[in-house]
Amino acid sequence: MNAVIVANGKFPEHPKPLRLIHEAKTLLCCDGSIEHLVKLGITPTAIVGDLDSVSPELRERFKNILFHDPDQNSNDLTKAVSWCAERNINSISIVGATGKREDHTVGNIGLLVRYARMGLQVEMVTDTGTIKPLLESAKLTSFPGQQISIFSPVNQTTITTNNLKYPIDNGQIPEWWMGTLNESLGSWFELNFSPGPLLVYQMY
Repeated sequence: MNAVIVANGKFPEHPKPLRLIHEAKTLLCCDGSIEHLVKLGITPTAIVGDLDSVSPELRERFKNILFHDPDQNSNDLTKAVSWCAERNINSISIVGATGKREDHTVGNIGLLVRYARMGLQVEMVTDTGTIKPLLESAKLTSFPGQQISIFSPVNQTTITTNNLKYPIDNGQIPEWWMGTLNESLGSWFELNFSPGPLLVYQMY
């Protein structure tokens, strides 16, 4: 089963994340992001979070789909992902998780690895591209000239790439900026690495 989660960052403008929202059969919103959906005339499947950003009017209007979780040791995005996992929804696209506070953006991107380790297929879909966590080596679909950035949360990760303009041959990315601004040479590229994880950004 698939789901789309609308986080409470900057609401997307690019057609791809907007299409995901409009076409989602299971649509969750984190707390205050419900206001954006209301403007579009969209009713989500569920509103999940501590609900501190939901107005009393909207709480009453959507009281039948509110899932209140006051746990302050977890953010609203993780609560929405857990809601999906508890219902055997294991393929999730996250939109609206970037673009406001930079600390929230970095935190949300870093959480993708946790979600992957929960056994979920997750991607973050932004206004410029997608970010995916990889726990093991993979061959990814691409197109010639696509901009690729690779981030290694673990400095000891050894990486070998195939079909990228700037290859890495059994090397490491000791600083995050060193993995940015690469480029795909064709309809695919391959990342072989150990140990994981990696985070991969693919620009539209």
